Amino acid sequence: QVQLVDSGGGLVQAGGSLRLSCAASGRTFSVNDMAWFRQAPGVEREFVAVIKRNTAWTYYADSVKGRFTISRDNAKNTVFLQMNSLSPEDTAVYYCAAGLNGRWPPRMSQDYNYWGQGTQVTVSS
Repeated sequence: QVQLVDSGGGLVQAGGSLRLSCAASGRTFSVNDMAWFRQAPGVEREFVAVIKRNTAWTYYADSVKGRFTISRDNAKNTVFLQMNSLSPEDTAVYYCAAGLNGRWPPRMSQDYNYWGQGTQVTVSS
């Protein structure tokens, strides 16, 4: 089992920045990929970004490319999502996810085995 605790959400004005964190514990050695998804009210959960644990390969959704950066600190079993130039369209609950299977790039919810509890990001105009 892998446990994920995500944090760092909050309220920010448009154009501002936030940094989300996801701390993993448990059988973290089994994890291949760590990702962020988001879900706005009435909308399906959507992929945001993923990072491969051993190579640090990254992949982003087109909607966040150039604005968001995913990174990891393997020594601390933590993944980060630096979000810049935020807009109201980025408002959502952001979820950290951990995947075991290694298919690349893993962009579907079904590619992930463990999920964090979610952290709310609200961007005001």
